[in-house]
Amino acid sequence: MTENGTEARKSGPRATSGKRRRTGADGDRPSTIRDVAAKAGVSVATVSRALAGSHPVSAATRARVMAAVESLHYVVNVHAKALSGGVAGPVALVMEQIIGPSFADVASGVEQEAAARGRLSLVCTTHGDQNREHDLVQLMREQHAAAVILVGGAVLDEAYHARMAEYARALDAVGSRLVLCGRPPLPGDLPVTVVEYDNRGGAFQAGDHLLTAGHRRILFLGGAPGMSTAEQRRAGYLQALRAHGVPYAEELDIPGTYTRASGYDRMRDALKAGLEFTAVFAGTDMVATGVLAALRESGLDVPGDISIMGFDDVPFAADLSTSLTTLRVPYEDLGRTAVRLALDGERRAAGGDHVILGTQLVIRQSVRAPGEGRAGRASRGRRGRG
Repeated sequence: MTENGTEARKSGPRATSGKRRRTGADGDRPSTIRDVAAKAGVSVATVSRALAGSHPVSAATRARVMAAVESLHYVVNVHAKALSGGVAGPVALVMEQIIGPSFADVASGVEQEAAARGRLSLVCTTHGDQNREHDLVQLMREQHAAAVILVGGAVLDEAYHARMAEYARALDAVGSRLVLCGRPPLPGDLPVTVVEYDNRGGAFQAGDHLLTAGHRRILFLGGAPGMSTAEQRRAGYLQALRAHGVPYAEELDIPGTYTRASGYDRMRDALKAGLEFTAVFAGTDMVATGVLAALRESGLDVPGDISIMGFDDVPFAADLSTSLTTLRVPYEDLGRTAVRLALDGERRAAGGDHVILGTQLVIRQSVRAPGEGRAGRASRGRRGRG
């Protein structure tokens, strides 16, 4: 190989292919704080003070340090800073999914409040996998997250309580905080913050609105049995029936998932089975949209033939062709409150670690008194023939 050829390869475009860019004093390795100190002509302690910004350093020295940082592409070791208390830990949000509007609103509230307090927020999803949830909590513990917020309903069995107790103690040991958002409190004296909303009271208010309007046969399309959110809403519905002296009808209590498809399928099945009802209490607004589609496919009018009550007040509820009467849940406030309580140690010490937010009935077009539509006439005709 000729000397000229060798030089051509060194200076040509292939000379750097496959190699890492020089970032540190020794070429391929990442720069360290010692490299920055050597290049700036100062001590490691001075570099640390200049980067922290919490100790007095002259403008000229700070300028030399920052110039060295830029030229060496130095990246601060955030984990090391967290261990030393030099950086505020992030707020981690752990939820099953982020597709639904209610989850998205909680995440928005967490992000806004965390940003206002100078914290990063991390959104993690479990897709219903408890092992993944455990791994995420452990990872956030290792990263010294300021708080880990678990969102959404859960099956409140002994295994759940044991798992949450483990999370709470492990996070507390490193100065972090477990926050249960939209879930009831845990038994015992545990280092945990709870932010929930009046799920049962909201469901009672929704059922009471239908019953006060004159409905006595109300089809209840609730959630999955055992889930805390579903059980609380069902309890509120049953309480409303008792308050109005209306007997419970088992055939009108149909559980399922909180999805549009589930609402559609359950509504179609109820119509095919010939169930008698004049109103539907959908466990969520997503379920209500499926109910509305199935009723209209069957030629039934809302609310002329069948009234519909939702739950959540998601953004599109007011924009449906028949705007939805529903219960408004302050999901964004849930997220904000979760962050505030988690980061407010004084309020926790004063006993402010359990907050219940209220819900609000939003009256629109989808509920009216049992009318003279086809469903009402058919229902009365069947009872008359019986």
